[in-house]
Amino acid sequence: MFAVIKTGGKQYRVAAGDEIVVEKIDGEPGASVSFSDVLMVADGAKVTVGAPRVAGASVTGELVATAKGEKVVVFKKRRRSTYRRKNGHRQLESTVKITAIQAG
Repeated sequence: MFAVIKTGGKQYRVAAGDEIVVEKIDGEPGASVSFSDVLMVADGAKVTVGAPRVAGASVTGELVATAKGEKVVVFKKRRRSTYRRKNGHRQLESTVKITAIQAG
């Protein structure tokens, strides 16, 4: 059984036991997390697609950790004008272990 959930403006295909890295979720490690934006649930050959969400479906997980992701370098340059700007960014990310999927 798997589901497609939406969190942080992105969609993820998840199954029980999966660990996914998503945008930062507030909470302490070990806290329970629930995702109510379930877009699709598939159980074998039975597929339920929401319009836009599956009614009554939810995915629960456990917050494993919150840390910074890899650095992204932002470099701007205009040729022949000695204009150069270098900046870096590290996005906060949370790791979530999926524990259960409840179909609607």
